[in-house]
Amino acid sequence: MPTMQKRRGRPPKEGRSREETQQALLRAGTEAMTSNGFTASGLDQILKSVGVPKGSFYYYFSSKEAWGMAVLEWYDAFFRRMLEKHLNNTARPPLSRLADFVDQACAGMAKYQFTRGCLVGNLGQEGPLLSADFCARLEAVLQGWQALVEQTLQAARDDGTLAPGADCAQLAAFFWIGWEGAVLRARLTRSEDPMRLFLAGFLAGLPRI
Repeated sequence: MPTMQKRRGRPPKEGRSREETQQALLRAGTEAMTSNGFTASGLDQILKSVGVPKGSFYYYFSSKEAWGMAVLEWYDAFFRRMLEKHLNNTARPPLSRLADFVDQACAGMAKYQFTRGCLVGNLGQEGPLLSADFCARLEAVLQGWQALVEQTLQAARDDGTLAPGADCAQLAAFFWIGWEGAVLRARLTRSEDPMRLFLAGFLAGLPRI
């Protein structure tokens, strides 16, 4: 008879299922990493907040990096839903959809008094400390968000808002490069003004007919 490989770490004693506890660890990780990044997010405090004994961590994740990657996937899914809600809203003009996204992002930052930023932007600043696989996944996430903005700009070009020769791929890349800097500055100043200023500058600089 085949034998089942034993999972690392002590099995937990609480009544939650493994999946429920994993989800709780991902939520706690998202909160910690949007505030402190990856390397500064200590597992001890996160495990304590979820009620998981330290020795049981490896029952849920094979390593801290595996947990960090899972948090990244969790955050990407959440953020893409927010982006798609606004950018795919065909009841609104394409560029207004982008402004709607910024409105929600500003409200989300203000909700936590600008103590939390973009998880992907935070991790990107730690690039030299992360593995090549982690950095590659961060870039892939950004490329996915970038593609959504590119589609929105293409819609603006198609309806005549933007000039026929507008390079929507390049403009979308520029948007995310600038946006992550605006979010960083908003945390520094504890104000939504940098995000509003960036959007205004981005829209003003778009090639029009």
